[in-house]
Amino acid sequence: MSDRREWPAGRDKDAALIIRTAYGDDQAWAAVKAALMMAWGEDDDFEPYVHIVDDPKWAGTTPAQVLSEASAQAERHSVVYLADHTSMRESPVTLLALSLLTREQCESDEEFEADGGSFRVVPYGIHEMNANLMIANLDFGDFADAAEGDPDGVFRGFGG
Repeated sequence: MSDRREWPAGRDKDAALIIRTAYGDDQAWAAVKAALMMAWGEDDDFEPYVHIVDDPKWAGTTPAQVLSEASAQAERHSVVYLADHTSMRESPVTLLALSLLTREQCESDEEFEADGGSFRVVPYGIHEMNANLMIANLDFGDFADAAEGDPDGVFRGFGG
């Protein structure tokens, strides 16, 4: 039996990719999904644009394993959001935003440090991130910097 997980295929590449890695609490998962599906924007005028992977094959998958799976794919993604154990336990709900950038893709350690890594993000922030990443208005490092400025290290969106 292979340790490989099937990377989500046939999805709209512009949709934020959410992968559930924590199982065992369906009520908590329902709350996470409800938060992800809330309209967003200044007047809640935007619908969420997400692709949710809810497959037990991903149970317990670590960020390093997700990076390994992503790097084996021909189609490139810049970020994936993990609904992990922290997502299921804490309130407000946060997911792990994980840059899929590898050191090998960067010209320098500085570039990798600026645009690699991970941080926690609220569902609203996922939508804001995805919209800005999709049009190349901002990059992963911009959101990581904003999360660093939060007392809890969470990206909560740029709006007031």
